[in-house]
Amino acid sequence: MSMLETAASAGTTTAPVESLTRRERVVLAELAEDVTLEEIATRLFVTRNTVKSQVRSVYRKIGVSTRSEAVAWAVAQGIR
Repeated sequence: MSMLETAASAGTTTAPVESLTRRERVVLAELAEDVTLEEIATRLFVTRNTVKSQVRSVYRKIGVSTRSEAVAWAVAQGIR
């Protein structure tokens, strides 16, 4: 069972889209593409470490722990 299914079955909710910063929403949308963090960083004109920090922040806010869970959450929220 994925973390999303676990959270849903436990009755907990994840953060609303509005709790993410604009940049976090951009990074989350980029995660849905078949690209590396390095490629995302290049596209956004930041370092890979900046992207890593933003990804960790997104994961924490939406209550997931993997890229695939984050992408599934984004799709469900209409971000991607």
